[in-house]
Amino acid sequence: MSEIRLQVDNISKSFGITKALKNVSFNINKGEVHALIGENGSGKSTLTNMLCGIYSMDPGCGRFILDGKEIHSKNQVDANNHGISIIVQELGTLSGLTVAENIFLGHEERFIHGGIFRNTVAMNAEADRLLHQYGFDRIKASDLVDNYNFEDRKLIEIVKATYFKPKIVVIDETTTALSQEGREELYKHMNRIREEGGTVIFISHDLPEVLAKSDTITILRDGTYIDTVKSSDVTEEDIKKLMVGREMTGNYYRADYGEKISDEVVLSVRNVTVPGIIHDVSFDLHRGEILGFGGLSESGMHEIGKAIFGASFDREGTVKLADGTVINDIPTAIKHSIAYTSKDRDNESIVINQSIRDNIALPSLNDLTVGQSKFISWAKIKAFAVKFAKEMSVKMVNTDQFVSELSGGNKQKVVLARWIGKGSDLVVLDSPTRGIDIKVKQDIYQLMDEMRKQGKSIIMISEELMELIGMCDRIIIMKDGTVSGETLRSRDLNEQHLISMMV
Repeated sequence: MSEIRLQVDNISKSFGITKALKNVSFNINKGEVHALIGENGSGKSTLTNMLCGIYSMDPGCGRFILDGKEIHSKNQVDANNHGISIIVQELGTLSGLTVAENIFLGHEERFIHGGIFRNTVAMNAEADRLLHQYGFDRIKASDLVDNYNFEDRKLIEIVKATYFKPKIVVIDETTTALSQEGREELYKHMNRIREEGGTVIFISHDLPEVLAKSDTITILRDGTYIDTVKSSDVTEEDIKKLMVGREMTGNYYRADYGEKISDEVVLSVRNVTVPGIIHDVSFDLHRGEILGFGGLSESGMHEIGKAIFGASFDREGTVKLADGTVINDIPTAIKHSIAYTSKDRDNESIVINQSIRDNIALPSLNDLTVGQSKFISWAKIKAFAVKFAKEMSVKMVNTDQFVSELSGGNKQKVVLARWIGKGSDLVVLDSPTRGIDIKVKQDIYQLMDEMRKQGKSIIMISEELMELIGMCDRIIIMKDGTVSGETLRSRDLNEQHLISMMV
């Protein structure tokens, strides 16, 4: 019989009038990968954030019992001391600090001598030893963490969260931030933790991944406990039904094949170079086309979106619309109906400490004025935000709620609501379904298909090969900062074909 590591006992949590968790109880065992799944806003991250000391536990809200002892983590360092760590969905490293300082944040005392002096040489040496042990030799302990991209910073977080061999490691939507190589590294460490008798709480919206990598699955829905099942006993369809409470209907990806791409070019990219990231990239985007970009880590595909939107500081080459307008900066891009959503959602796509209303309305303020006065109409802004928040099914108290209070998936819905409301004709989506549940993914795919049929043009950048295959008219593969291959939509196209162009 499995030995219980963690008892989740009658846990509840409210944010104002919103009940995020309602008397949730279940057990997690030693030596297992225990998946925690549910739609956006189901309470997954709220529960684990309470366990890890990120959210406070309200009086009478229930108990966490770790190895038979009740714990109350006051903060993340306190949780670490109990033997619990977390790799968060968004960036969990602090800018302005070195890699080593991030790894040992909150635990610097081991390098303090005489109560005053920190032995930085020893700290860097230990961090470099750990990075080598994990196989991340390209990352240097003494470097500022800001020198590394989003994915490398997630790898640093893996080291930070696991080097001290905690009893429980929470992995909250981390795989969506990683390329396939990064995912394999994470899976390797998940297996190691399990084999050493530790426990992984694994949060993911990728159901095939959940079924393949977990031993046990607990499902939450609207803040309540639904069921705990063995991964080997259920199918993807079983899990979907438990998550949404009903059968899912309609197509998931696009169902059409063989449609001719329009000859009308809406965007021409010529010889675009960003030193050290991409080199001499050229392509055309056509009216009503979904053009996909894929590649491995460091391929440069994410920089393509920034270059098109005028957000690359030292970009060379030209990005030109059909009317001859050259896009060199963000205001020009927005003025000419180009939208962009970044993979790094919290830092680049939303204003985290502003309301849902302000975030949705921001690009459209010039359209939300009164008559000829150009004075902003707050009534129009509120109605506009409510309309598009509801269209994207954002789970919220109201549009005055701060975006920082939303789950990762609901933040992404706010990002998409902003640009759908703007009515942009050319939309660049970098990792648009990152951290989004299966039902909302389907809604987004159907929305993209409808936009395509309306003649809007979409560039989708994604590490998810199946969504590229399922949604795109054409796919460009990047490797080492250059275009390594291109393929058209086909029933016969598979992941292996794309991977062959990546490696």
